[in-house]
Amino acid sequence: MDVLSSLAGGFQIALQPINLGFAFLGVFMGTLIGMLPGIGPINGIAILIPVMFALDVNPTSMMILFGGIYYGSQYGNSISAILLNVPGTSSSVATALDGHPMAKQGRAGPALAMSAIASFVGGTLAVFGLVLLAPALSSFAIRFGPAEYFVLIVFTFTTLSALTGKHFVKGLIATGIGLLISMIGIDPGVGIPRFTFGQLSLYDGVDFVAATIGLFAVAEVFLLLESSERGVQVRTKVGRAMVNAKEFTSSFWVMIRSSISGFLVGVLPGAGATIASFLAYANEKRWVDKEDGFGNGDIRGVAAPEAANNASVSGALIPMLTLGVPGSGTTAVILAALLSLNLSPGPLFIEKQPDLFWGLIASMYVGNVMLLILNLPLVKAFIQVLLVPRWILVPSVAIVGYVAVYSVSGSSFDLLVMTALGALGYAMRKMNYPVAPVILALVLGPMMETNLRRALSLAQGDPTTLIASPISWVLWGMVLISIIVPIVTRRSAVEALGDVAKGRADEKAPSLND
Repeated sequence: MDVLSSLAGGFQIALQPINLGFAFLGVFMGTLIGMLPGIGPINGIAILIPVMFALDVNPTSMMILFGGIYYGSQYGNSISAILLNVPGTSSSVATALDGHPMAKQGRAGPALAMSAIASFVGGTLAVFGLVLLAPALSSFAIRFGPAEYFVLIVFTFTTLSALTGKHFVKGLIATGIGLLISMIGIDPGVGIPRFTFGQLSLYDGVDFVAATIGLFAVAEVFLLLESSERGVQVRTKVGRAMVNAKEFTSSFWVMIRSSISGFLVGVLPGAGATIASFLAYANEKRWVDKEDGFGNGDIRGVAAPEAANNASVSGALIPMLTLGVPGSGTTAVILAALLSLNLSPGPLFIEKQPDLFWGLIASMYVGNVMLLILNLPLVKAFIQVLLVPRWILVPSVAIVGYVAVYSVSGSSFDLLVMTALGALGYAMRKMNYPVAPVILALVLGPMMETNLRRALSLAQGDPTTLIASPISWVLWGMVLISIIVPIVTRRSAVEALGDVAKGRADEKAPSLND
């Protein structure tokens, strides 16, 4: 009853006119920020912090605004990923795997609508999880040390076998390419430049936005040039703008499962929406994709990552509010804002700041409703983008990407890197190598290396520390399963095809009675 009464008080705070206005402003700005590559919720919130201080906005309203930007941007990311195959952040890469093929098939409307619905489901379930399980989950999350995080990231990489289907080895090679790119820059352990070839511009590593736009948008331009030379029609048709009953029912349990898994992953400090979305996608492909439709425009492949990444937003708030440990880059910026207000998140934060905590929780539910009401009617407007001929649209997106990268970094060298990665993405797609594992490895590679170094340092170089805890045992078991299952499945499929071919040959062979 204490939780319900506290939540009721939170709704009283969230439904105040000023807080409703901040919630709406947050989800609206978040959607716009998510649509534009190169900005992201981190930059958006960081820019607004001094503005909020200058306007003397109270902490509760400020957190409601920042929370709205955070989960609103998750939906905004899906718009550019589905329509243009340009993920705004790494967490929306998984959405593009099926969302963009749906757009090419004239089903951009259902893809965008399912993205909005799945985001609402994921955000709503995660809010209830945040209310009921915050103390218990925070005590569980703190058990994850560097060794457990290292194994978790390894498991995330091996689940990419589910994303690559029959191209299991190619998926691992693509992951290796991403890890190699992620190693460019200053060695975090000893501070020595590596793989920079004397270029000072590479000391900070390869910029994620430059890599994403290069591997997706610039590569798409190269493919467009090739198809135009062959006289292929490159204009995308526009279909209906809403999901039907069959699509919703087939995706319902996918959204529920993905919301739960995304929330649990989001609770882990540092895991974030990227791991949540990829794990949800991979798990659903393994469990429900009997027709091998994922990656070819299956609407369930949109529902899974969208529900997971929105659920992970609420999950990421748990370690920040109850432990003072940010669960993602965005929550790290929000934590900095709280500390600037002399508010110290920790085990006693809920007791000391009940209005802020419960008001934020209630506003997240209100904001998710606003996000659904705001964006579902706009689906028809969003898909009008596809009426622009692709020979105009795709190069325009690439130009915007070049401008965005240069405006952020001010370095012409980053433009060359982006172009080179565009050529790499084009070559990989021509040879049927998946591009998504490269992005995932680029994002998680530094985290993987840092946690491995920390684990070995704490254990004084003893590698058995990576298998020392029960959590590590479970994760290593999942790693083995994720490696073995695609190999066995592939072998069984080859044997089945061989039996079919043999049976047809026997039917065609003349008998002695002929």
